[in-house]
Amino acid sequence: MIGPKDRLSIATLLRVFRAKIAMTWGLTLLETALFAILPLLIGYSIDGLSNGDYTSFVHFGIAMAMLLVVGIVRRVYDTRAYGTIRVELGEAQAKRGATLEVSVLNARVLMGRELVDFLEGEAPESMGAAVQVVVSVGILLSFHGALATAAGTAAVLILIIFGLFSRRFFRLNGLLNQQSERQVTALQSMDLRKIGQHFFRLRSHEVRLSDSEAFVYGAIFAVLLSMLAFNLWFAATQSGATAGQIFSVVTYSFEFVQSVVILPMVLQSLARLSEITERINAPAEKDTANA
Repeated sequence: MIGPKDRLSIATLLRVFRAKIAMTWGLTLLETALFAILPLLIGYSIDGLSNGDYTSFVHFGIAMAMLLVVGIVRRVYDTRAYGTIRVELGEAQAKRGATLEVSVLNARVLMGRELVDFLEGEAPESMGAAVQVVVSVGILLSFHGALATAAGTAAVLILIIFGLFSRRFFRLNGLLNQQSERQVTALQSMDLRKIGQHFFRLRSHEVRLSDSEAFVYGAIFAVLLSMLAFNLWFAATQSGATAGQIFSVVTYSFEFVQSVVILPMVLQSLARLSEITERINAPAEKDTANA
């Protein structure tokens, strides 16, 4: 249970609900590991079936069956575990925000749910992506060093690109959250001019944030697609690989693209959640004075 003096943050949720979260994340990592080996098994199956050998194909079928079972169990458990966490976090926020305006409290309760949403969705997704990135680079390295070098270089460039925009993301998310806190007050006024101004300001903040994200992800995808094109060319013309091996190289290169692009998205979410954490833990007296 969340204590009255606990800071409302991702770290607190991880500590208080560590058993539930460990279970869901463990299942996620197992599911990711099974997904990660599928392209390799498919490549082996292609070469094996071409020679009348069904061993790799049987292994592929076993992995698929395990993936199905793990995926179902994880999804059934996730809904119940994170639902419980949302209930307790919402109750803690309601107790602490009793002196806040309804508009501010309502907005912050919704913001607080984003902390749980991150633990349920983006955190395990980012761990899965990290596992997939490591597996992809390792398998690409086993085929040829140039393939892994291209992937590693792309990952470094992506982190540099996002790092240049991290402070801007934090500031724009702060402006958006601040305006969201005023929504109920604007609606209660029944003044169409004030309501219109509120939604226009929300739109302005959302557009500025979206434009920044579009530019950053455009640059990131340009880097990743260049890496994918290089690995396809190298595997097909320079490595002397078999058809199954070329399939595995291209598939793992594409898996790398899909996985590594998740990491800057998670960093963007963390920038937003950092601002939200500061906001929902602000003293009620201070907020009332500034209202």
